[in-house]
Amino acid sequence: MAQNKPENTPAILNHIAVYVADLNKATTFYESVFNLKMIPEPFKDNRHTWFTLGPAGQLHLIQGAKGNETFDKNGHLCFSVPSVDEFVKKLNAKNISFEDWPGKKDGITLRVDGVKQIYFKDPDGHWLEVNDAR
Repeated sequence: MAQNKPENTPAILNHIAVYVADLNKATTFYESVFNLKMIPEPFKDNRHTWFTLGPAGQLHLIQGAKGNETFDKNGHLCFSVPSVDEFVKKLNAKNISFEDWPGKKDGITLRVDGVKQIYFKDPDGHWLEVNDAR
């Protein structure tokens, strides 16, 4: 019987770090759009916000980006929600524009496996996907 040695244990995701220009603006955005819950951050330097992502790990926002970068849609964070249609209503109420994968404004992509997905940007221009693959 093979023993599971520590060196054979798969790594798990600990956190994702997103470099932002305005920490307060980014914190409010992620907290209000995704209902993320803040957790204590050890640095206490007013340059970090940490959110729990449940078993997936944590999201760390870090103050200091220049704020004028252009990001490719292929490099995105993805969050799953119970209903893309309900999430779209939330985005519309917040005047946050979204698009489908090809870039059609207000479009919703339907993947071949039946998953709905949309794309939009955070205040720093990082691409975000929201889908209903739960």
